[in-house]
Amino acid sequence: MHIFITGIAGFLGSNLADYYIKKNYKVSGCDNLIGGSLENIHKKVKFYKADIEDFNKLNQILKNVDIVCHAAAYAHEGLSNFSPFSFSKNNMVGSVSVFTAAINNNVKRIVFCSSMARYGNLKPPFKETDTPKPVDPYGISKLAAEKMLINLCETNNVEYNIAVPHNIIGPKQKYDDPFRNVVSIMTNLILQKRNPIIYGDGNQKRSFSDIDDCIYCLDKLLFNKKIKKQVINIGPDDNFISINELYEMLSNKLQSNLSANYYKDRPNEVKYAYCSSNKAKKLLGYKTTVNTDESIQKVIDYIKLKGPKKFLYNYDIEINNKLVPETWKKKIF
Repeated sequence: MHIFITGIAGFLGSNLADYYIKKNYKVSGCDNLIGGSLENIHKKVKFYKADIEDFNKLNQILKNVDIVCHAAAYAHEGLSNFSPFSFSKNNMVGSVSVFTAAINNNVKRIVFCSSMARYGNLKPPFKETDTPKPVDPYGISKLAAEKMLINLCETNNVEYNIAVPHNIIGPKQKYDDPFRNVVSIMTNLILQKRNPIIYGDGNQKRSFSDIDDCIYCLDKLLFNKKIKKQVINIGPDDNFISINELYEMLSNKLQSNLSANYYKDRPNEVKYAYCSSNKAKKLLGYKTTVNTDESIQKVIDYIKLKGPKKFLYNYDIEINNKLVPETWKKKIF
């Protein structure tokens, strides 16, 4: 069985690749290495340095592939408000490029990793039956990609599923990115003896999901023949934690007394975001095997092992106005 993973040098893609290498599957994948790292890629993976927007390249490297998992994305939800062109091009046009090349090469199934951002400001817990109402370009682009996948697969009789992972954390997550991954950002700052940064009042609530609890669900979406044409949330619907509580937890674990610096709310940030896991429990056998405390500790251990890093500003701001967070404009991280 040959599985192809986009974004294979990134957090989710590389962990998924490791899982299938252990199962002795043939694994290949692509990444443009903007948000991923070569050191994340298993030596047994056939790697292609390619951008998902390059349809001709994808059309070549997807030959003889059975299953495609599309995990690549510009996943910086907040930044998408100020870089809508780049994010739309990657998440919409890039996704259509992947789907088209996959279908043209007669793959058996495509699984698209969407985002909880599809739901926007709906009342949590977000359910798959809710009508999505994304509030930023990132969420809009992911939802548009979902609709294109459904249209193309149903037209061409190709199996598909849509995974909606949320707030995944764990080893291999990029922690020198100033635009996303709050657990990793705070840990990296504290290990550098720098004050953590919190937007707004810090009472935003999230429910973090361990990477290991995401992988086995994706496995069923990719290979279970009975599960088709589904949109399924992946992640816990309990263990909600505020950003202030996260800061306190990390401070205790890292034995830090650094105070947090509070900055103005980011535009369009959803205050309370967590999903229902009822459908995942029923169809995928989902359950939380790694609790929030353990999962956060795994992140800490990984960053300690690799060592703290200087933050990298790898994405251009296309709309540079007074709404852009000061932390990004002045490169405060």
